[in-house]
Amino acid sequence: MKKLLFMFIAASAFTFTSCESKQEKAAEDATEHREDAAEHQEEAAKDNAEASKDSIDAVTPQ
Repeated sequence: MKKLLFMFIAASAFTFTSCESKQEKAAEDATEHREDAAEHQEEAAKDNAEASKDSIDAVTPQ
């Protein structure tokens, strides 16, 4: 009977620790949004660099 009780306690402890709190979820969401924003900034910078290169190529006589 003791083993069964200890197994139940261990299982409930694992279940309890696997639950996310609202704060953890908010922190994960904020991190994800920052990563997305950084990714978009990187893409915009690459696009601007390509546009600048194309403009320079268009103006430079060959």
